Formats: sequence, structure tokens, C-alpha cells
Amino acid sequence: MTARIIDGKAIAAELRTAVAAQTRRLSSEHGVVPGLAVVLVGDNPASKSYVASKSRAVVEVGMRPSDHYLPATTTEAELLGLIAKLNADPAVHGILVQLPLPPQINPARIIASIDPDKDVDGFHPLNAGRLMTGLPALVPCTPIACIKLIKTVHPSLLGLDALMVGRSHIVGNPLSQLLLNENATVTIAHTHTRDLPDFCRRAELLCVAIGCAEFIRGDWIRLGATVIDVGINRVTAGGKSHIVGDVNFAEAVKVAGAITPVPGGVGPMTIVCLLFNTLRAACMQAGLPAPAV
Repeated sequence: MTARIIDGKAIAAELRTAVAAQTRRLSSEHGVVPGLAVVLVGDNPASKSYVASKSRAVVEVGMRPSDHYLPATTTEAELLGLIAKLNADPAVHGILVQLPLPPQINPARIIASIDPDKDVDGFHPLNAGRLMTGLPALVPCTPIACIKLIKTVHPSLLGLDALMVGRSHIVGNPLSQLLLNENATVTIAHTHTRDLPDFCRRAELLCVAIGCAEFIRGDWIRLGATVIDVGINRVTAGGKSHIVGDVNFAEAVKVAGAITPVPGGVGPMTIVCLLFNTLRAACMQAGLPAPAV
């Protein structure tokens, strides 16, 4: 068999259109224009490119961008001062501090200083706790993206046998909780799990986020399973560099029922889910219902 390719670009375009429509409605009916503040410390080229792409996306859906570029010499106290101002600014509904930060700044302290209701990255300990206890929370963008992609294949996850390979606080743990919230039966594994191939072969839904190029082989995958590959790994072959996932796509596509490609799967959804989080945060702060997106 040949797996159905889950087209992240197309699904992201649909979600972007829906977010733009809800943003226009929020502005016209309630006078609220969602504002996203992005803070970049230093001159990391990859981070600068990523921040620029976020700002373009914010403008495209009718939101208000607020970009703050700080020198690499910025002190922790200076960054905390800026975040305090953004926390107090009613025009700013979402705050994102681009990681990594320079070594003189403690990222955990910075994340904890962001107003949890403006924490559109979903990294604040309070949002993590809210998610784990079933309370409304802003959730990291990549796990939201994964759930939205999964639901294009499985509208209901009730009782689905799901395996999450990876346990990071950015993807693995929050995605596992979102799957539980959807009533899937969830197992969490990682690169040190004994007999990992056997765990994979039992899963109807296999999500992988471990940062190991093509680690999951095709013969580890249950026939007809849905595979969500979060990995982004740059490898060099034949003198050329290219991006691959954590799953061996060429092998997996012959076995799986549906699979996300890398690139073109989870990646395109992540920025759109940042916009979704910003819209949701604006609605929450205005005392309005969550957006119907």
C-alpha cells in the first residue's frame, strides 16, 4: 500500500484563512485587533528569519505585529523590564520570546515572567499545569498543529491506540495530554525505551518527536497506521544537504495508512497555530468565547 500524504501546507492555508476571517470578525464586532509581540535577543540568522516570517504571517491575517530586536549584550534585567511593559500593554495579546537566548539570560526565568494569558508559546509553567489538569490553557503550537493534522484522518480519537515517541515539554508531553483529552489511549516512549519497535507496531497512531534523523524504520510501523513526524533534521548525502524527519519516510510510506512528510507536514502548521493562539488569547482577554476555528 501507499500512504495518504497529509498535506500540511494545504491544511495550514485553510486554517490561516479561517483565522483571518475570525480576526476580521473580532475587529469589526468588538473593536479588538489581536496584537503579537515578538522579542528577539541577538543576531542569530535563523532566528531573525523565523521572526520575520512570523511578522509577515501576523500582518497577512490582519493582526498587529510588534517586533522588538535587542542586542546580544542585553541583560536579563533589561529583558525582564521589556516583558513587564508588554504584559501591561492592553494592545498586546500575545508575547513570544524567541529562543535560544544569550548565555547571560536564564530562559526559564524569562518564560515564567510572561503573563500566562499572553503566553502564546504555551511554555509558562501555569499553562503547562492548566493543560495537565484539564483547565483552559494556551498550548504549545506544534502539539496543536499535530492534533489538527491528526483530525483530518481521524475526526474522533476515541479509544485510538496512540504512541508518543518523545517526552519534551515542547512537543511530547503536551501532545500526549492533548491526545488523552481527546480520549485516545496514550503510551509515551522515547529513545531509551526497551523494545521500542514492538511498541510502535502496536500503535494505530504514531507520533514522533525525538530529533533523530530517520530513527523510526518502516518495519516498526503497524500496517495502516497514521504517522505524525515532528522531526526536522538536516543531513548531508552526496555532498548535498537536505531536511528529513525522525521517521524513514521512504520506508514508512509503503506501510502507513497516512503520514506527514518532512518538510511540508507539521512545519507549515506551526506558525499558523501561533496565529490561532494569538487570536484565542485576544478573545480570552476580551472576555469573549474561544474562536470557532
